[in-house]
Amino acid sequence: MNAHTYDLATLSHDSLACTGGTARWRFIWAHGWGQNRKAFAPLAQSFQSLGDHVLLDFPGFGNSPQPRETWTTADYADLCARFLEANPTSAETVWIGHSFGGRVGLQLAARHPKTLARMCLIASAGLPRQRSAIEKARVTGKVYTYKALKKLAPLIGMDTGKLRDRFGSTDYKAAGAMRDILIKTVKEDQTKSAATIRCPVQLIYGERDTETPPEIGRRLAQLIPGAKLHILDGQDHYSVLGEGRHQVAKRLRDFLGEA
Repeated sequence: MNAHTYDLATLSHDSLACTGGTARWRFIWAHGWGQNRKAFAPLAQSFQSLGDHVLLDFPGFGNSPQPRETWTTADYADLCARFLEANPTSAETVWIGHSFGGRVGLQLAARHPKTLARMCLIASAGLPRQRSAIEKARVTGKVYTYKALKKLAPLIGMDTGKLRDRFGSTDYKAAGAMRDILIKTVKEDQTKSAATIRCPVQLIYGERDTETPPEIGRRLAQLIPGAKLHILDGQDHYSVLGEGRHQVAKRLRDFLGEA
């Protein structure tokens, strides 16, 4: 199975209709890794009067079945393009992606530019982390130690599952059957894709985000022509959609000219 054979009918999503009649905007809400469409529900509800809304469950999350192959973010983007093309609208489509949803959004805007009018990326991943020499040494040492112990595990009766728990990230530990897709997508460098994006883009990051730190946003802002960057004081990777969502809503309304 690939993006072009994935059954669109199984792509789980919620829809919210504009409460004010004819919609100017169609909002596509794209969640982060390990989450589902409910992650964006409170924010989407606050924009209900401004347009029609689709809250997606990416394949392998929520109620959407997992891809049978090891997908890349390009595969996810191609599927989303098919979904949008199969559901045409006269409204302007706005993609709002958090973290992994930002990775997919970057690919979608680059590969299928006619599908989107605007894009708002919140704590978006997509570029390799920039680390200090000390951080690089620590990560490299951790990787080599894990690989060495993994080879020794069968010989000394060590449980490889416990090794994953000790050395793996939170997402890696919880990925289960989606682990190969996680590994493939986090290794992607979307520098070239970002530089080709031409739709208006807004970038929002939390000052205290250690998962996708603001430095990623600063580099994306330099790569994407005309992109606007906002860094929210005191917010981290997840609080930006929790206690920080009102700040996000204000900046998104400004971005759309709906203040």
